[in-house]
Amino acid sequence: MFSFTVIEKDSTTKARLGRLVTAHGVVETPAFMPVGTQGSVKALSPRDLEEAGCQIVLANTYHLYLRPGVEVIRDLGGLHSFMGWERSILTDSGGYQVFSLGALRKITEEGVHFRSHLDGSSHLLTPEKVVQIQEDLGSDIAMVLDECIPHPATRAYVEASTGRTVRWAERSLQARKNKDQALFGIIQGGMYEDLRADCAGQMTPLPFDGFAVGGLGVGEDGATLSSIGAFTAGLLPEDRPRYLMGVGRPEDLVFGVRSGYDLFDCVLPTRNARTGTLFTSGGKINIKRAEFSNDPRPVDEACGCYCCRRFSRAYLRHLYQAGEILAAQLHTIHNIHFYHQLMERLRTAIREGKAEFWPNEAQIKMQIAN
Repeated sequence: MFSFTVIEKDSTTKARLGRLVTAHGVVETPAFMPVGTQGSVKALSPRDLEEAGCQIVLANTYHLYLRPGVEVIRDLGGLHSFMGWERSILTDSGGYQVFSLGALRKITEEGVHFRSHLDGSSHLLTPEKVVQIQEDLGSDIAMVLDECIPHPATRAYVEASTGRTVRWAERSLQARKNKDQALFGIIQGGMYEDLRADCAGQMTPLPFDGFAVGGLGVGEDGATLSSIGAFTAGLLPEDRPRYLMGVGRPEDLVFGVRSGYDLFDCVLPTRNARTGTLFTSGGKINIKRAEFSNDPRPVDEACGCYCCRRFSRAYLRHLYQAGEILAAQLHTIHNIHFYHQLMERLRTAIREGKAEFWPNEAQIKMQIAN
């Protein structure tokens, strides 16, 4: 059970409101997906996520395959039951994680040969096996195996890698058995517009339920991210969801929404929370700074999350300095709430025809504060 409907389009940008339906609920788009790599968004319970307004989370095929093992999760009722999460789940194929293994992996036409970062054991992930694993996990949206291209990379490398990604996508469709689980193709092509266009031209006629754009947010400058991201969004079908993978600074989310993307994910809000960096309507703050040691204010007076309703900056700094686990939990509650509040305000801006007033970080701060 999967469907996607474009509800409304902004008249001045490419931004759009959508309604994505899975067997586990409705996702109002554009939407941000917190990253729960190993079946858990770090420091948060499912209840915390629900209270923040989270509609869908991301989990990772590579990590769950290695630990606890797909058989364990399947036999315990699937990933929703295993996590205690009743709303929608998207599972990433693990392509980026395999890419990050460096010398521990070898990419061939067959698939990816790699050694586990946990125990050194040898494994092979093929496009077919990745589809099977995700069907056993029972996620609502599955991703095909692709090759994540580093930056910088030579044109010859990018061209060969992108061609392999297309061939792997075709094999993934052939391996698919569960038609109730959505399957998304991934557009690669590095920083070359013609290779992006060629990849999209081969991929979009295929019967995927949605399309993702990969290979951005890998070290390129902001101008390149914006130009390639916007260009690639324009190559994708209007009637299917568009997912910009792994890009997640607040200003990048605004750019992505204005370019016509519907789904986003990134570890940024959770990773920053654990190091004491908090997003606010006035910009980022580092709670470790001595200036907050006697500060009675909440993290953000414009925020209504549990952390901001109950605790002062002074207390949060104390928790962090003392190494208390509660610091990571409260910081993450706030950052995830901030991201979902941002997405809700973006949806409202599209609904009210005001998406053009969200072009940059300064406008983000102003809009959230007001």
